[in-house]
Amino acid sequence: MDGKVKKQKQHQQKHSGPKAEKKKLKKQNGSTEEDERKRNPKAFAVQSAVRMAKTFHRAQDIKTKKHHVPVVDRTPLEPPPIVIVVVGPPKVGKSTLIRCLIKNFTRQKLTDICGPVTIVSGKKRRLTFMECNNDINSMIDLAKVADLVLMLIDASFGFEMETFEFLNICQVHGFPRIMGVLTHLDAFKNNKTLRKTKKNLKHRFWTEVYQGAKLFYLSGMVYGEYQNQEVKNLGRFISVMKFRPLVWQTSHPYILADRIEDLTDPERLRTDPKCDRTVSLYGYLRGTHLKNKGQVHIPGVGDFQMSDVNFLPDPCPLPGTQKKRALNEKERLLYAPMAGVGGVVYDKDAVYIDLPANHVKQLQEEVRPTTELVQSLIETHVTLDAKMAASKVSLFSGSAGLDPTDISEQSGVQEGLREIHVWDAHTQTQRRKVVFTGLEEDDVSGSSSDEDDDGSDQENQEEEDDLSTFLKEVRDKCEKATKGSTPPVKKRKLEEMQGEEEVIAEAPAFADSEDELERGEADSEGEGEAERAGDSGHCSKESEEDSDDEEDGDEDDESMEEEIGADDSDEEEEQGTFKWKEGLQQKASAAFLRHQEAAPNLRKLVYGSVVEAEDSEEEEEELGGLFRVNRPQKSKKVQADALDCSHFNPDISHNWELEEMLNSIRDCFVTGQWEEGQDAATLLKEDEELYGDFEDLETGKVHKGTTGEQDQAEKSESDEDETDDEDQQVKMDDEEVQKNKRLEKKRRLKERFDTQYDDGDATYFDDLKEEMQKQAELNRAEFEDMDDESRVQYEGFRPGMYVRLEISSLPCEFVTNFDPHYPVIIGGLGTSEGNVGYLQMRLKKHRWYERILKTRDPLILSLGWRRFQTIPLYHIEDHNGRHRLLKYTPQHMHCGASIWGPITPQGTGFLAVQSVSGVKANFRIAATGVVLDLDKSVTIVKKLKLIGYPYKIFQNTCFIKGMFNTVLEVAKFEGASIRTVSGVRGQIKKALSTPPGAFRATFEDRLLMSDIVFLRSWYPVSIPQLYNPVTSLLLPVGQKDSWSGMRTVGQLKHDLGVRNKPSIDSLYKPITRAPRHFNPLHIPKELQKALPFKSKPKLLQPKGKVPRDLKRASVIREPHERKVAELLRALSTVHHYKKKVAQRAHHAKHKEFLQQKEKDEEAKMKRMKDARKKLYRIMGQKDQKKQRSSLKGTPQDD
Repeated sequence: MDGKVKKQKQHQQKHSGPKAEKKKLKKQNGSTEEDERKRNPKAFAVQSAVRMAKTFHRAQDIKTKKHHVPVVDRTPLEPPPIVIVVVGPPKVGKSTLIRCLIKNFTRQKLTDICGPVTIVSGKKRRLTFMECNNDINSMIDLAKVADLVLMLIDASFGFEMETFEFLNICQVHGFPRIMGVLTHLDAFKNNKTLRKTKKNLKHRFWTEVYQGAKLFYLSGMVYGEYQNQEVKNLGRFISVMKFRPLVWQTSHPYILADRIEDLTDPERLRTDPKCDRTVSLYGYLRGTHLKNKGQVHIPGVGDFQMSDVNFLPDPCPLPGTQKKRALNEKERLLYAPMAGVGGVVYDKDAVYIDLPANHVKQLQEEVRPTTELVQSLIETHVTLDAKMAASKVSLFSGSAGLDPTDISEQSGVQEGLREIHVWDAHTQTQRRKVVFTGLEEDDVSGSSSDEDDDGSDQENQEEEDDLSTFLKEVRDKCEKATKGSTPPVKKRKLEEMQGEEEVIAEAPAFADSEDELERGEADSEGEGEAERAGDSGHCSKESEEDSDDEEDGDEDDESMEEEIGADDSDEEEEQGTFKWKEGLQQKASAAFLRHQEAAPNLRKLVYGSVVEAEDSEEEEEELGGLFRVNRPQKSKKVQADALDCSHFNPDISHNWELEEMLNSIRDCFVTGQWEEGQDAATLLKEDEELYGDFEDLETGKVHKGTTGEQDQAEKSESDEDETDDEDQQVKMDDEEVQKNKRLEKKRRLKERFDTQYDDGDATYFDDLKEEMQKQAELNRAEFEDMDDESRVQYEGFRPGMYVRLEISSLPCEFVTNFDPHYPVIIGGLGTSEGNVGYLQMRLKKHRWYERILKTRDPLILSLGWRRFQTIPLYHIEDHNGRHRLLKYTPQHMHCGASIWGPITPQGTGFLAVQSVSGVKANFRIAATGVVLDLDKSVTIVKKLKLIGYPYKIFQNTCFIKGMFNTVLEVAKFEGASIRTVSGVRGQIKKALSTPPGAFRATFEDRLLMSDIVFLRSWYPVSIPQLYNPVTSLLLPVGQKDSWSGMRTVGQLKHDLGVRNKPSIDSLYKPITRAPRHFNPLHIPKELQKALPFKSKPKLLQPKGKVPRDLKRASVIREPHERKVAELLRALSTVHHYKKKVAQRAHHAKHKEFLQQKEKDEEAKMKRMKDARKKLYRIMGQKDQKKQRSSLKGTPQDD
């Protein structure tokens, strides 16, 4: 071989021929299942009909199990954040998991988890995380509002009782989506043990939740956090999870409060620290629509009336409608006010800005306007009104500067005591100087902290208009201002003046929400992002008025822009420029356009701005007699000629004098060239062809259609050139239009026929879903075009809004003992749910609760939003419809329960616990059930036995005493059935006059005086009226899990050391029964004759007395005979004694003889045994000898 390896021939594919063509077709089309079926039909034929039927049935079962009853989709377009409750025993990793998830979604670290934490997880989804502490009150409350439950389980320890308690709470209150998370898996060193533990925990979790429930594994921790990939996978599942609406949540509005403010008057708090507080609660509205002035319940506090509700801008809004793959860094929002995170917080009358220093990116080359605006607000050490008060304006070169006090003096306004801020250059501080004037001035600050106050806005606007008009008229006369020595306040004077003058133009861009700030920034940077119509969806009435004021003061703004631009060039070397001030006019116009595109306001459509013009109409003013204040926006002419502020977008870039611009809108009018299907003549012609001739029923005149006579009519009207041109065009397109019309008609008819007769795969379930979908679309379209202010008046506050609730009578303990780790839930109540009444329930003792429940023992129920203590009565329904009182609950079956409590809709589930204080060693949920009825229609009765004794007995009639006390009581029970202990039945007949309460009764048989008569009756039981709400949130911090209400009788006796005194009748006593003498049996003679001989009594005749002569006479012995008899008796005694002694001696001798004989027998047997042994030995030897000789052979004869 010489080390050479033979090279194999390479396979060459065919490029032509039938095989190559076949392969090419296969590559192009792909091998579909239909081709295989055509090529080899037998392979796809039914092999087994039974197997095919089973497969089909299984597929249908799986498909049908996924079906749920369709419900109308009432989720709003901007749904509220999804509530995710993290539950688990202590030290299982709840806070760590929440921190890791927040870091995964927002790239921010949150050290302390206090209260709800809301984050933006995607383009259309927000999440609210809430940690559930180890308190059964928090478990019950959070199970009612949770959309998703993350149930943490310590795999190294196993399931704990809190896990099963929370699962059972969720089952009662609607069962939200539950995901298990196994932690502490790094404690297992053996992989086999780890796999086995995972499998056991998974199957037990499936048993409690459902088969196939998702269970996540967090394998270990790296630097105190879970692994990033595992947290990311968990976050992906949360982001795409779907939720089924729960009945209670979709029928009641509720709010998980994420912010609480105490609005009580400080003076009232100083005088009375224990007074009721006025508190405002903030949060996202969930569930259904909330009406103002309604009744709400705060679990752990009580029922309250809302004094005021309004909606605020969304503090954690969804990102814009722009199509993006993911969220950018700016839109990764985090909102947790109770944990000290939130950024800009909007209130009804204030805006709170909280921005940590590490979030301000000072080193960026291009600083965004929003960030710099907020930064400039934070760095400001002097208020805006102080700066305006200290600022001065020089009208002429070298002239003294004018301040607002001079302007107010020239305008002749009355002055009063006021305060001005003066900068002291020596101490570098600002001092508050008191100026004694006639009247106190109003604040000229235009900050956003007072944006909702109508009066202050109007005053600020008037002052700004005065200043702008004043500057406009003197612009031509004034010269450049000198750069003299000014206090440090002057550095920001011009900026603040510019901000004051343009505050109206910038109000929509900066006053509503952070979304609008970002949109205005995007417009200025030219990023091309899609703008959203209107503001954040929660614009108020004041902001709309601001937009009207913008339009009116547009001309003033332009003049102010020119002058400020001239002054700004002089100030640049001294102070530099802020980039957020660039392009303010463009920002203002963009914000104005956004307001124009918003939903129309009907008030503006009808009245325009006339009302505002009339309100603001005043006499012309003069400043110092030198300048006249010109207010063009207040003149009626300007108002009448102004643009419609509700519809049209003013665009000054269009020159309508050009011919091209006129031609571009020529087709919008009747005289323009329309499309074929929209031309008026074409539509009229189609109508005539469609309907043909018709007769006027009033005049009787017949009108002919123009289909056949159209040509003659056109010739007779050839006078009008315009009409002829139109008719010629109609003739040209007539055939095509008619053809298309016929085709469209046929298509519609075919579609109608198909939908009527060819259902296809559509089922009743699909039809039901389609109907629900249509209803949901109708619901959305009803108020879609209405602004939020008007919409709230009709339908209330819709879910998804961030609302502010004001409650004016909360207990002071709620504020003083507030703990953010406990959830504050505001649950809306229905029309009748605020009332208290009787409730009928079906109840079953929980199979894991070790003790049975006793009637009249106080029980804590979780029903609806409420947790309260009440006294239930347990009963069971007999076959005849009677509800019989039970002393204890049955062991493994349902029973009825009646309570006094809040009215709750039928079908609402509830659970019962005996105590909510502390952590018990055993399972705490005592019972579960459902509400059946809401009235007192069920009468609960208990058994009552009345006992009486007969005191006179006739044949079958007796007089009974001791059962009743009066004649009236007997009259009530006339005709009642009575019975004796021995089973003899009777009936009460009539009352007797004496003794009181005695009566006559008849029985089936004759009674005895020893019989006891009793009457079985049923006594109605009244339900105790106890409703004691669990006020756990009012307890001090650290003691909120120690609420205790009414104690049971057993607990009271145990705590007080009281022992039960037994009833004397219940003690065991010795039974003493007197002997009874029974009368002899008497059988009538007639009956004796009829009896057989065997049963007849055998009566013997008594013997008569023996006659005296027949009796034997007694013999009296003589003395000699007596001596002889005594001697014979003595001799017989001696003889008997001797005989007895001889017998004893003989017996002893015989005994010795028998012993000797036994010994002789034993010796004889031994001898015989030895002889037999010897004989057998000799015989055996002989036999052996014979055998040996036989083996050797027969000896020969000699």
